[in-house]
Amino acid sequence: MFFSPPIDYETPVFRPPSEGESLLIQVTIGCSNNKCTYCDMYRSKKYRVRAISDILLDLKNLADYYRSTGRIPDKIFLCDGDALGAPMEILEETLVHINFLFPEIRRIGIYATAENILRKSEEQLKLLASKKLNIAYLGLESGDENVLHMIVKGNTASEMLEASLKIKNCGFKLSTIAMLGVGGQKYSKQHVLNTAKILGETSPQFFSFLTTFAVPGTPYHKMIERGLISPLTSKELLQEMHDIIELAEFKSNSIIFRANHVSNLYPLGGILPRDKETILKSIKSWIEQTPTGVYPKVPLQM
Repeated sequence: MFFSPPIDYETPVFRPPSEGESLLIQVTIGCSNNKCTYCDMYRSKKYRVRAISDILLDLKNLADYYRSTGRIPDKIFLCDGDALGAPMEILEETLVHINFLFPEIRRIGIYATAENILRKSEEQLKLLASKKLNIAYLGLESGDENVLHMIVKGNTASEMLEASLKIKNCGFKLSTIAMLGVGGQKYSKQHVLNTAKILGETSPQFFSFLTTFAVPGTPYHKMIERGLISPLTSKELLQEMHDIIELAEFKSNSIIFRANHVSNLYPLGGILPRDKETILKSIKSWIEQTPTGVYPKVPLQM
């Protein structure tokens, strides 16, 4: 991220790995759902939409700062967890000022939930896309109804499907994230089948995997401690990755695939479906090399 001393962020602040060099603008604070059992990202924050006057002051101060340094960012990411849930007037005025103050900006990104995509009309989403808000990061996590209910995602599989198709149709590029092992042993097979199905039906322009870890203090961690969820071994996590990619039938467009997040066992990437066989071959090799009964180590940072 660009160093930006003129403003104070309400921490913690998160963004996707691909937005690592983007200028971050907080439109909302926290997450409107904030109930996902595996997530502790925004539990220290109470959700609210920031006043437009505060957002615009941040933008002006940042624009003045970057003009003085000559380091102009070419990407902006709107925080926090689901800034697309902000009212249209807030989002539209924010984008108008971004385009005025940072005309060099080529892309504006945002986290989006299925709920907030579906609440916006197609006309509203198309208007946002016309003002360079043109990539949305959707935490699908799973395409399985039971898994989504277990993790309290806040929407159904059919809503995930509808929202994904809707936002693509409105001019956004869609980046979808799925979680390996999130259903535990009990739901692993149906997690694989139904996640692959939704991915094939939605064909996001970008797709990535994260590996599920039980973060201490979260409901997910407590469910594991109580024996309600049985985590997957390293070999089983790799098998889930292999099977989701193998079963997903991507037809409508090419997909940039990445599994290089620190939570994953091995870095992996390519273009789907073009590189599908090469990717599957790599995963098969890792499965064969991985001992049975071994669990992945928790990364120092996620």
